[in-house]
Order: sequence, then structure tokens, then C-alpha cells
Amino acid sequence: MKQLALIGPTASGKTALAVALAKTLNAVILSLDSLSLYKEIDIASAKPTLEEREGVRHFGIDLLFPDTPFDVSTYITLYQKALTFAEQEGKGLIIVGGTSFYLKMLLEGISDLPVISPKNREKSSQALQNLSESHTMLSELDPVYMRQIKPTDRYRIEKVLDIYFETGLVPSVYFAQHPPKPAIQTPLPLYQIRMERATLRERIITRTSRMIEEGLINEVCMLEHRYGRSPNSMKSIGIKETLAYLDGAYDKAGLSEQISTHTAQLAKRQTTFNTSQFKTTFLGSPEDIYKDIITNL
Repeated sequence: MKQLALIGPTASGKTALAVALAKTLNAVILSLDSLSLYKEIDIASAKPTLEEREGVRHFGIDLLFPDTPFDVSTYITLYQKALTFAEQEGKGLIIVGGTSFYLKMLLEGISDLPVISPKNREKSSQALQNLSESHTMLSELDPVYMRQIKPTDRYRIEKVLDIYFETGLVPSVYFAQHPPKPAIQTPLPLYQIRMERATLRERIITRTSRMIEEGLINEVCMLEHRYGRSPNSMKSIGIKETLAYLDGAYDKAGLSEQISTHTAQLAKRQTTFNTSQFKTTFLGSPEDIYKDIITNL
């Protein structure tokens, strides 16, 4: 086994399955979970604890502070690092897709971006002082591409400004001239966890209760004190509901219900995305997937 990928909705048992497989197959794990990247967001992210990792080397966990932005290029770098480590150590690589959009990008690739000169970075910085005006300007230049970028998305608008000022090309033209290069170059066995909706809902409710019992509210208080509410990480499920609870929007029972409901909605979106975007090697329960992989080694 060189590498394989596991995808499935949140709370479906991906972490335990990945660790069990990694121990059996002598593999390392690359986590594709956008919240697990952050240091200090431990309970809200439901990232595996050191005990739950059971000595298996993990990539993609505890790398950035919560106010640090990242994009898909972060995961491409992480994948290359994890793959190099696995090859040097004679191990396999298990990619676990919590945010499986990033797996899609690893498979499809992204375009190389130009090196931005200090002069053009400054031009972008100046333009960003009026975010709405910058979005309008770029939309007039490249309406099709800019349709996918919200007027409030400062990070992506800055990337487009950088490309435009450095190359003189609108993004549609630039990306047509610089097509994406897949990071994963070999066939990738892809396993998707399937679970009955009612069962998954019960697992989500149980996990939410455990998160609150383990100190979710205190963790969010600490995060708000250190980073405020503006970073994207502070708008994640589990954090945003806890902030509303702290504002008096509902009691602790209401907090649990809100997190569970929003998590279940996320799980449904994840399942829809995974089913529509990936052709899986095997679809089944964590137990069935484990058995199939081990049997067909």
C-alpha cells in the first residue's frame, strides 16, 4: 500500500479508521480538515488527541494560529511533505478528507502563481483599502471569474489584485495560460464511509455533548480573548454557536442543539459533495472498509 484516501461526513468514524489502518499498514496520516490545522482549537475541531493518534505520525494538525489565513496551496505543500516523509521512511500514506474539497484540489491541481514584487504588493495593499471598489473594478475586468468571489472576501480579492498588477492579466486569462497541475500523480484508491442518517445524527449529538463536557465553552472564551471574532476560524461550527451562547442567545441545552443541528447540516453537504465529486473504490461502513482494504492488500 503506497497511498489511499478516506472520505466521509463529520463524526462518521474517519479518525479511528485511519489510525487503525495506519497501524496495520505501517502508514502515516495526512489530515484534510480545515479546523484541525489550527493550534489551540482542540475541542471545537474534534481533532484527534495525542492518545487517539496512538503514536501514528500525523500531518496537517496544529500548524497555524487561528488568525492565520491559508488556502489550498497549504495542503499541496503538506501533501508533498507527508509523501516525502512516507517514502523516506518506507511507509504508506493515508489521506483523511474531513474537508474533501482539498482532496479534490490535490487530485485536480492548482495553477502556479507568479512571484509578486514588493512594488505590486504595495499596489494591492493600497487598493484593498477600499475593498468594495476593488471588487467592482475586478468584476468589470473579469466578470465571469469574479462572480465566484464575494465583495467581502478580502483574501481572495488580494490574490486577484496581485496577479493582475504583477502580470497585467485578468485571472481568467492567467489561469488559462497556467493550467493546474495535479499534486497526486498516481491512481489513488478512494474509500467513502456510508452511514445511515439517523445513526450519524446520534453520533453527532453524542460528540457535541462530549465537546461541551470537555470544556468547549472555556476554549472559545480563550480563543475570543486572544484572537477576537474576526478570523475565519472563529466562524466555524462549534465556535460561532458558543459565541452566541456567551451573548445570551440560548442556554446550554440550546447550545448543544444548535451545534448538533448545524453539524448535521454540514454532514449532509459533505455527503452530497463527496457523492457528486468522487468516484470511490469502495463505499461502506468503517468496519467494511477496514476489512476490504486489509483483505485486498
